[in-house]
Amino acid sequence: MQYTLKKSLGQHFLKDENISRKIVSALKEHSFKNLLEIGPGAGALTKFLLELESIEFKAIELDDEKVNYLLHTYPPLKNKLIHKDFLKAEIPFDDSFTIAGNFPYNISSQILFKILEWKDRVPVVIGMFQKEVAQRIASKPNSKVYGILSVLVQAFYEVKYLFDVSPSSFNPPPKVMSGVIELTKRTSVPSMKTEKDFFLLVKTAFNQRRKKLRNAVRNLFAEDILQHEIFDKRAEQLSVDDFASLTFKMKA
Repeated sequence: MQYTLKKSLGQHFLKDENISRKIVSALKEHSFKNLLEIGPGAGALTKFLLELESIEFKAIELDDEKVNYLLHTYPPLKNKLIHKDFLKAEIPFDDSFTIAGNFPYNISSQILFKILEWKDRVPVVIGMFQKEVAQRIASKPNSKVYGILSVLVQAFYEVKYLFDVSPSSFNPPPKVMSGVIELTKRTSVPSMKTEKDFFLLVKTAFNQRRKKLRNAVRNLFAEDILQHEIFDKRAEQLSVDDFASLTFKMKA
């Protein structure tokens, strides 16, 4: 049974089994009962995930053709495959669950934002991204790639860059390097007024990242608060803890 590649869905299918094994090996460093694979595609990783013992496994795939191919090629997937758009999906397990996948590059940031909505139920994520995105998620303050994704993810997860994946590991080869990262839920999250305030502050600050913070977030703070010296900095100079602390000074 054949399948076609759809550029519109950002599809680059993994063909290097060593990469799949390395991802599974990283997963095995953690204990979990439930596992969700996002975007199984042609099943390069799925094949190995199905071999994991004593876990409840589910995979979510949007593409009709891939769903048919997967069910035909991997019969154990019956009743484990969710045929939906992950970005619109409901939470797939009643208990906590680990997430893995070679994430479609064109929606990888949106996938992370969705995972953040589920963060109380997702202790571990091991995912493949375009290397540039993976580096952005893992980057620290005072880096040009440090931004919204870095701060929001790192507020709730420890981020570890695991390894590079070359274009030759895929069919078709993407024009860029890829990277696999591991997110592990933080044992303590920085104190913040509310998550809503935190998300708003971070997004507002980085939307005008070249401006001093004072000008970028002026509408979120009273004038006297804006005189504090931290507002002389730019967004990329602030740590996750800095942003969290500032939420307590925001207008009600």
